[in-house]
Amino acid sequence: MSSLSRELVFLILQFLDEEKFKETVHKLEQESGFFFNMKYFEDEVHSGNWDEVEKYLSGFTKVDDNRYSMKIFFEIRKQKYLEALDKHDLSKAVEILVKDLKVFATFNEELFKEITQLLTLENFRENEQLSKYGDTKSARAIMLVELKKLIEANPLFRDKLQFPHLKNSRLRTLINQSLNWQHQLCKNPRPNPDIKTLFVDHTCGQPNGARAPSPANNPLLGSLPKAGGFPPLGAHGPFQPTPTPVSTPLWMSNPSTVTHPAISGGPIGLGAPSISAALKHPRTPPTNPSVDFPSGDSEHVGKRARPMGITDEVNLPVNVLPVTFPGHAHSQAFNAPDDLPKTLIRNLSQGSSPMSMDFHPAQQTLLLVGTNVGDIGLWEVGSKEKLVSRNFKVWDLGACTMPLQAALVKDPGVSVNRIIWSPDGSLFGVAYSRHIVQIYSYHGGDDVRQHLEIDAHVGGVNDLAFSHPNKQLCVITCGDDKTIKVWDATNGAKQYTFEGHEAPVYSVCPHYKENIQFIFSTALDGKIKAWLYDNLGSRVDYDAPGRWCTTMAYSADGTRLFSCGTSKDGESYIVEWNESEGAVKRTYQGFRKRSLGVVQFDTTKNRFLAAGDDFSIKFWDMDNIQLLTNIDAEGGLPASPRIRFNKDGTLLAVSANENSIKILANTDGIRLLRTFENLSYDASRASESVTKPAMNSISAAAAAATSAGLAERGGSVVAIAGMNGDARNMGDVKPRLAEETNDKSKIWKLTEINEMSQCRSLRLSETMRITKISRLIYTNSGNAILALASNAIHLLWKWQRSDRNSSGKATASVAPQLWQPSSGILMTNDIADTNPEEAVPCFALSKNDSYVMSASGGKISLFNMMTFKTMTTFMPPPPAATFLAFHPQDNNIIAIGMDDSTIQIYNVRVDEVKSKLKGHTKRITGLAFSHALNALVSSGADAQLCVWNSDGWEKQKSRILQIPAGRTSTGQSDTRVQFHQDQTHFLVVHETQLAIYETTKLECVKQWVQREAAAPISHATFSCDSQLVYASFLDATVCVFSAANLRLRCRINPTSYLSASVSNSNVHPLVIAAHPQDPNQFALGLSDGGVHVLEPLESEGKWGVPPPAENGSASSVPATPSVGPSGSDQPQR
Repeated sequence: MSSLSRELVFLILQFLDEEKFKETVHKLEQESGFFFNMKYFEDEVHSGNWDEVEKYLSGFTKVDDNRYSMKIFFEIRKQKYLEALDKHDLSKAVEILVKDLKVFATFNEELFKEITQLLTLENFRENEQLSKYGDTKSARAIMLVELKKLIEANPLFRDKLQFPHLKNSRLRTLINQSLNWQHQLCKNPRPNPDIKTLFVDHTCGQPNGARAPSPANNPLLGSLPKAGGFPPLGAHGPFQPTPTPVSTPLWMSNPSTVTHPAISGGPIGLGAPSISAALKHPRTPPTNPSVDFPSGDSEHVGKRARPMGITDEVNLPVNVLPVTFPGHAHSQAFNAPDDLPKTLIRNLSQGSSPMSMDFHPAQQTLLLVGTNVGDIGLWEVGSKEKLVSRNFKVWDLGACTMPLQAALVKDPGVSVNRIIWSPDGSLFGVAYSRHIVQIYSYHGGDDVRQHLEIDAHVGGVNDLAFSHPNKQLCVITCGDDKTIKVWDATNGAKQYTFEGHEAPVYSVCPHYKENIQFIFSTALDGKIKAWLYDNLGSRVDYDAPGRWCTTMAYSADGTRLFSCGTSKDGESYIVEWNESEGAVKRTYQGFRKRSLGVVQFDTTKNRFLAAGDDFSIKFWDMDNIQLLTNIDAEGGLPASPRIRFNKDGTLLAVSANENSIKILANTDGIRLLRTFENLSYDASRASESVTKPAMNSISAAAAAATSAGLAERGGSVVAIAGMNGDARNMGDVKPRLAEETNDKSKIWKLTEINEMSQCRSLRLSETMRITKISRLIYTNSGNAILALASNAIHLLWKWQRSDRNSSGKATASVAPQLWQPSSGILMTNDIADTNPEEAVPCFALSKNDSYVMSASGGKISLFNMMTFKTMTTFMPPPPAATFLAFHPQDNNIIAIGMDDSTIQIYNVRVDEVKSKLKGHTKRITGLAFSHALNALVSSGADAQLCVWNSDGWEKQKSRILQIPAGRTSTGQSDTRVQFHQDQTHFLVVHETQLAIYETTKLECVKQWVQREAAAPISHATFSCDSQLVYASFLDATVCVFSAANLRLRCRINPTSYLSASVSNSNVHPLVIAAHPQDPNQFALGLSDGGVHVLEPLESEGKWGVPPPAENGSASSVPATPSVGPSGSDQPQR
């Protein structure tokens, strides 16, 4: 069977599963032998359906295929035999013995005799090997663990345990694309054609006017491709993949995954499987270094020709086989108490009743509030300070229409219907109940300025949203005049008016899928419509449950669509929509019989739904229609409170009685807000001494942490674009309380570490001769270190769980293993005709640790981190790659800095350069993404910094690095960049200096300059929580700075980690990497090929103490750049 026919079977399997043809699905799995459904197999074993178990297995293997298969069938039949004996059904036991077990006598006659003798015992547990046999249920569970190990180790099941990574309803999507195509070829295409059959090709009937804007029968389709946009059918027919863009349905979502460990099998025997350890940790694979655990991608993806894609399903170092099969219920473990913000931690008094609220997308403790009298407020939730308060006022009454002027004279009362931030937090919009929309620009702190005032609708403006159609920021509004309008967010020019609703439009929900931008709208007659930015009318006409006030929202990852509505009778509904069908997928239960107002809802973490109802907040798991829990926030809530999560779901704002707002937090949210409390915060006195931080005009994030200046976001799940181009998930960063304040009666002294006894240091062993370490990074899981040596070879050290290291994380206390797969191959970069010692090496690690993208002057290689196999190579020089960074939201998009000064935005899946960015004059030396700002920051050997918009890849700003007066750069110096955890500031590293820049203005807000006579900086990096900066120098010194003010707090001299013979031989660190979860651990890559891990002594717990605050505030980041040294900042060399 050809590979495309095989893929068609997978599409049919997916379709059958989505349509709930369960028996047919498993029959096709068995008959085709393409996909072994482990979940189904487990269920059948637990149920004791032995005939079905063996029948299903028979589609994949026979008893005598190999030793793994033999042991699989033996364990099943032995269990069936023992269960018959346990029931004292001797006739059944004899039948099983003769029919099923006798086949094994030819392989082990003594074993068969011993099994036969069990018939003579009153209780087979009298046999010593079976003395621990429990009840049937536990015995099946124990056996199943062993069976799964055998199946995963059996080569006949290789590539059959992983279902392909497909978009939901992929077969339907292909059919819709085909219908698009057929409709495009119609001579007289009708608008909204009625497709009644798939048995013959579609053709439209007689001419009916205009060209159809929306072909095929899918309720919401992308815009038509241009004529000739469809390639001719190849030899493989319509299932041949092609990179040519085609129209796709917008309503698509991503599948879920399940995982199984991969473990080898052993000989068959009478006793129960020896798996006591597996029972304790059934998901933990063994640590035997001689076993090569294949990933689902290792063989299949390696053989597959591009176009190819990178998935997020395999995690290092837990060796698992990902199985993706939408429709099977493998829900994640749920821990409501930790995940839900339910602890009341702040009460804010707004002064009038809150109608709409929104947290800043990056500075997640900033809360916007709009009220029933038209007031707006901006709160810093951490300090409980109201930064901004504005009363409603028309900015330019003369520019308003006469109906608005007349309405305001008749009744000046105005309410805020919606207040919302723009995606990057630089603007916010306010929709009022009278005609008007006002857009403000936000410049940090309390700096809010008038930007645009738009007389948008006749009557009330009911909703407002921001969007990026055509790579341009727009404002979308809807109103009582039954229209939706799109405005340019820069100048207020009207771009589109959408007409078609027959009632006032209540809400809008802009979104995009497959690069197609669209808007959902709801009206007070219960109609839902969808619009593309083309003035060609609505693509959808549905009835929303409740048929009155309805709002819509996507999950954070954009894959699931929900709506919440309340009817005129007070009946409320939250539903999830099936995007491929345009129908309600599930309706959530738990609302009050009659709601006493319009219910508002919100989503968070791609996992939870929340709604304000019945004087409480109700929560649902997205995958379960039953109410998860509800909380009353210690009382005082209105009947239908208004709610809003911050971006990470750590805080929840809830409107309360008496014109107040309650802030609820989970554990991460509590930790986040503690950064605002007194510097001498004592965990045992959590309720005492709270002080307000000093605010300044640079940004609220800069003042968010009283100890760190740049806000701690330890509990936030944000990505840090690392110095080596990796994207880190910060969900597991160790919590840190605010730094202790210094007693001013004591004299602060720089911590000097001169001896090996003053810190913990470990040199990692290596078996091959390495000249020097060029690049270094921790894996995101924190239990391995990856190095790229100057000879183009990669080295991977893994820490294992042990009595001395229960977490299995990297540590200086336990030596790791230099890891290689059993094949013995090395990850070695292509070096072309270059000398790798002279090349500029670079690599980037995918966020799931499954892949590393790497280059050493030759072609770029993509390696599988489990097998070390080269999955693909691309982009042969010239130009050569000099820096690599994965896009934080899409592992298939890579930013590649080149030695010809360009940056190429490359899509691995389709093997295509999407954009080429030009702005530097010398090779690229650093790249870092900010997902919060949708920005890419680049740096080059030209000492220039550039900021690019990562949506349209336009250059937004550029600036030459401030080199101190009298100092010159070598011209080939690397300038590196790395984002702070707040995603709005970034660290710049140059041989002459360290600097902190604010991204949107590209302004230097803090700078530390090395003295001219001192050794240059070789590398530097933020600690994982962004509170420290670790910097290495060419004299082998390592300095630790407080990130808040770039002031030196600890100096680690080379004698503390290098032996005397080495420290006198000009060996020095070339690269430095920070542990992704432990803020006090870092690793050094040395010029002699060594790698050292350093930690403070357990008795100390940290690297020194912070220096005294400047002007009494440790958190101040100056509004003007501070260039040059400031006395005590400079290390004495």
